[in-house]
Amino acid sequence: MKKEVIEKLKKCLLRLKSSLEEELKKFAEKDSEIKGDWDTKFPQFTEGSSGSQQLEESADEVAEYANRLPVEHNLEIRLNNINLALEKIKKGQYGNCEKCGKKISEERLEIYPEARLCKECQK
Repeated sequence: MKKEVIEKLKKCLLRLKSSLEEELKKFAEKDSEIKGDWDTKFPQFTEGSSGSQQLEESADEVAEYANRLPVEHNLEIRLNNINLALEKIKKGQYGNCEKCGKKISEERLEIYPEARLCKECQK
């Protein structure tokens, strides 16, 4: 793969990384002990309320937290794949399928720059 193409894809990966981190920061915190791990923050809606309103808001907090968990998980996986792709660029291993070892097409990498498998192995 040409150096210019790799540089273009690297810039794209860095933009995606920044965007995903900003999205995660809205409702999660980086785990300081586990590299690449994010922890969803529990929302706080119940400040200053009492009685049935507090119970309702508590239920809303639990529901919101449950909704955030899979989103955090998916964003975290994508972010980890992006970090892996950036590491592969540093090592000169970017663009190779992890399963069969063949080159991943430029077309696929332009659409999904953190791809780890070629189109055939992805099937």
